[in-house]
Amino acid sequence: MSALDLRKLAGQTAVVTGAASGIGAAVARRAAALRMRVVLVDRDREPLHRTASDLTGTGAVVHPVVCDVRDAAAVDRLADTVCREFGFVRLFVGNAGVESTGRLWELPPDRFDQVLGVNVAGVFHGIRAFVPRLLESATPDREAIVVTVASIGSVTTMPAQAAYVASKHAALALTECLALELAQERKPVRVAAFLPGPVHTGIYDSAAADGAAGTELRDRMRGFLAERGVTAEAAAEALFTGIAAGDFWIFTDRDRAAELLRTRAERLVDAARSRADTGSGDTSSTQERRSGLVG
Repeated sequence: MSALDLRKLAGQTAVVTGAASGIGAAVARRAAALRMRVVLVDRDREPLHRTASDLTGTGAVVHPVVCDVRDAAAVDRLADTVCREFGFVRLFVGNAGVESTGRLWELPPDRFDQVLGVNVAGVFHGIRAFVPRLLESATPDREAIVVTVASIGSVTTMPAQAAYVASKHAALALTECLALELAQERKPVRVAAFLPGPVHTGIYDSAAADGAAGTELRDRMRGFLAERGVTAEAAAEALFTGIAAGDFWIFTDRDRAAELLRTRAERLVDAARSRADTGSGDTSSTQERRSGLVG
């Protein structure tokens, strides 16, 4: 994808889901600093309006909309309203996401459904509602940009976080497929996948935790993010730097991301080699080795 002078975003419309707090609020602030008109979308009314009020106080032009991204009809109405009132949407950032910790067999079904509903179906609903409208309005000299905020967890795995990790793997796959489909169409709509590493937000403050393992991981991750996470503002800056560079993959920590990507690639290659060497009669003695989780 081609590079973009961010100054050309001034006066254009950005839509950010999950914009009441964390990375979403920081992305909205960065877009507002670029003098974009920002539509803030979140299901939590009070924090959404606080964020909108804070931005309005800086002179930004913002429009808060209460919307649950799990509701397809509500996202359709959002897209209709935004495009009718503001016209062309230059930047759509699908950021809404929730966390959940706990071993798979300890997760209540409704918890699993909630995580996938927000983190996967929410991404799908945003794409389905907005992309057709972007295809109608974008031009070669005014590309539309669709960003999915996934996670570095979308390229790795860890225990007691299966619902979240699975949802982020799925969100990344949706985004990669979207990029391929739009490339086939040869339309001026670009796609980016944002894979932030640890970011110091309150995501674990509101995360559900099931079982002792879930509670332990949630509490540990709170401390880890406070100690090792970058600020939400730094994450937003990394995102816009990647957009300006025309990147598809955007990270907050390229070195750490490269390490995790290399580790996963090596596991998959090793698993393929092991299968080729042993044929269909794999006699590995552990589930971890058969799954490619260890070398």
